[in-house]
Amino acid sequence: MRKLFVATMMIGLSAFCGPTASAADVEDGFTSLFNGIDMAGWVKRGGSAEYKVEDGSIVGTCAADTPGNTFLCSEKELGNFVLKLQYKFLEAGNSGIQFRSAARSEGDRQRVYGYQYEMRPAGDMTGRIYDEGRRGHKFGIIWLDARTPQDRLDAAQQSCQEADQKGEWNDVEIQCVGPSIKTWLNGKLVVDMFDSFSMKGFLGLQIHAGKSGSVAWRNIRVKDLGESKWESFFVKGDDGSYQLANAKFVLPEEWSFTQDGVLHGAHSKSQGKDGLVISTKNYDNFIARVTYRMRGGNSALYFRAEETSAPWVLRGFQNEIANNSKDSALWHTAGIVDGKKIPGRGWVVTNDELVEKVRNRDDQWNTTCTAAYGDRLVQTLNGFCTSDLVDEACEKTGKLGLQMHGGTDCEMFFKDFQVMPITDDMMKLIERTR
Repeated sequence: MRKLFVATMMIGLSAFCGPTASAADVEDGFTSLFNGIDMAGWVKRGGSAEYKVEDGSIVGTCAADTPGNTFLCSEKELGNFVLKLQYKFLEAGNSGIQFRSAARSEGDRQRVYGYQYEMRPAGDMTGRIYDEGRRGHKFGIIWLDARTPQDRLDAAQQSCQEADQKGEWNDVEIQCVGPSIKTWLNGKLVVDMFDSFSMKGFLGLQIHAGKSGSVAWRNIRVKDLGESKWESFFVKGDDGSYQLANAKFVLPEEWSFTQDGVLHGAHSKSQGKDGLVISTKNYDNFIARVTYRMRGGNSALYFRAEETSAPWVLRGFQNEIANNSKDSALWHTAGIVDGKKIPGRGWVVTNDELVEKVRNRDDQWNTTCTAAYGDRLVQTLNGFCTSDLVDEACEKTGKLGLQMHGGTDCEMFFKDFQVMPITDDMMKLIERTR
């Protein structure tokens, strides 16, 4: 099996010129993305802001009252990486740093979208994560890191304000490792979140549309850590038909694949047992996702579950699939071991109000996702985090599975059932706080 985490240490880069050389040269494994002389390796997309090289820095300046945000984008795309740079506002405005981003055509321009490290002069938002051109401001949600502790935000913003007041450079660090996204501002941790909307893309230096704003960036360097890949449980065989990989069916007669790889399952309420897809191996730290739609019944994405002799077979966590406000809620189910019923914990966390906003209705597709990392369990529905909790009582390993609940008329459609294990090498980076 292909190793999912590849550390690519790009050493021996060409001579680096200009006053930005020192930071890039002294750090092992980092490569400069800006030579201090010109903007080779970068391309402008979006609006009409201007970029130029000045005193060894890239300086972006707002074109007042012109439409659209502007981005100076790296030609290089990155999956897992550590990015370091410095910035300073020369004129108050709105700015940010794109990462794992892409572009789409809108009229005669290219619209950049993806994760953005927010930047504001002496503000209270720098270091937070906005989703430019994609999820930002949907359902009244601005920040993807909405659960970042306030005391951490306050400490980081205080250091930013102090630097801005003195006219000093601010230090930025962004780390992406699989589903883990972390940001620092002047050495202080700001964001520590899990998200899987995109796993690779370019970087970008943003100048926001408006009446004014000018920003300088320097010492732009990156450590490229390769790319993490999803493993699929639905694969296309040599004969062109789809089948399970690293998984098995319970009640296989109730499951079938369509020609385009959608898994269809159906049974009646007279069936007392659950129909299941169960992984053949255990997963401890991982992110898993599945896209589903349903026509009646009840279902779940199981994780860290064990097989038991109960009619429903699996005991452990369910990321609920119910076609109502309990979608993506966490349920912990019971099991039967050696003839004895082992109780479950029932609902561990729910978020009915948010789920009702973000779930798709009327037989449309929804994507649910679970990240499990130690005692931390994170659920997302259609890209919006519905819960992020630390649960010391949680199981630490177990099977992944898909459920058709017994005792009910149930019809389910699943596609893109995938997992991305978090390896030991990835964990070493995710654990660091400085």
